[in-house]
Amino acid sequence: MNSSSMPAAPRPDWDPKTLIVAGGRPAHDTDAPVNYPVTFTSTYHSQGQAAVDERVYARFSNPTWDPFEEVLGQLEVAALPALVFSSGMAAIAAALSLVPAGGVLVMPKHSYNGSLALSSELQAAGRLDIRPVDIADTEEVITALEGADVLWVESPTNPMLEVADLPVLLEEAKNRGVLSIVDNTFATPLLQRPLTSGADLVVHSVTKYLSGHSDIIMGALVTSDESLRQKLHGYRTLHGAISSPMDTYLALRGVRTMAVRIDRSQANSQVLAERLAVHPKVQAVRYPGLGQDPGHERAARLMDGFGSVIAFQAGQNAEDADQVVAGFNLITGATSLGGVETLAERRARHASEPETVPDNLIRLSVGIEDVEDLWSDVKQALEQL
Repeated sequence: MNSSSMPAAPRPDWDPKTLIVAGGRPAHDTDAPVNYPVTFTSTYHSQGQAAVDERVYARFSNPTWDPFEEVLGQLEVAALPALVFSSGMAAIAAALSLVPAGGVLVMPKHSYNGSLALSSELQAAGRLDIRPVDIADTEEVITALEGADVLWVESPTNPMLEVADLPVLLEEAKNRGVLSIVDNTFATPLLQRPLTSGADLVVHSVTKYLSGHSDIIMGALVTSDESLRQKLHGYRTLHGAISSPMDTYLALRGVRTMAVRIDRSQANSQVLAERLAVHPKVQAVRYPGLGQDPGHERAARLMDGFGSVIAFQAGQNAEDADQVVAGFNLITGATSLGGVETLAERRARHASEPETVPDNLIRLSVGIEDVEDLWSDVKQALEQL
């Protein structure tokens, strides 16, 4: 970030809920704007030998990226700003590029299906070998780390909501010289900060909770390792995986309200999960906030909240689950998650989803609507079965 565009430094005693509002702002000078402007340009005035911190060309740098990268880096308690990417998948591709040629990638068998699909494609091309694991089975993961190069973690997992013992796994990876990468999209840095537990790199789909309004596609990576950040910055530049200035501006505007959005959506999720758990037409519910959930103890101990995604099995089969999703009136049947609106989909409708995901499992991304209106919609859709 150029010194001329540095935001005001955050105070060390600021709570993250304050940081997302106050971080990444222009200095409090007379007549200074409250927000940084959007900079639309493809290039910059530049002559002679380019200095290290010169922008030169907009594929290398854009001042609109700076405040968002600064805030996200601070939220993840990183020593460096984040790096924005054109999509969550672009960030995932950059992260997977860190697996050395022919290297071994330890990866949860339940992960975001884009991560699974890309890693499987790389394996088919002979680029890497995958060791799939149950990320909630700590001993299984530790055993799989022997001779591995990279550990990929999701916690909670998408869509099964398994919870990993993150500090233990990250410490074991570090002890074995295994690079650790954590997809923190579901939890967000408000609920867990993997770098503080020893992760080397954090991945985000900014599309989801960080931006929070289902209106942009964007990703990000965060690390405290300068050489690793430089390598990933080089990947982003050479692959052209850059975020547009307008999308980044909207993402920063969205992140300002993330704390209140997550507070509301988590409260809604707890109520809905408790009611779904006792509904006669629901086979099973996964939500870390339920006392009987297999991940509850870990989530309560390691996270600052239980998140806003529920997975539940509706009826007996795929047809029943499809009928429930089609029967929603308020809730939108659509993929993705993390927006202000509640979204639902039967995950196994995607051919790339693992076979171990039940056919009738519905992933519910809970929004900020009135909880009784949400429950009324869920209840009437279930009662149509």
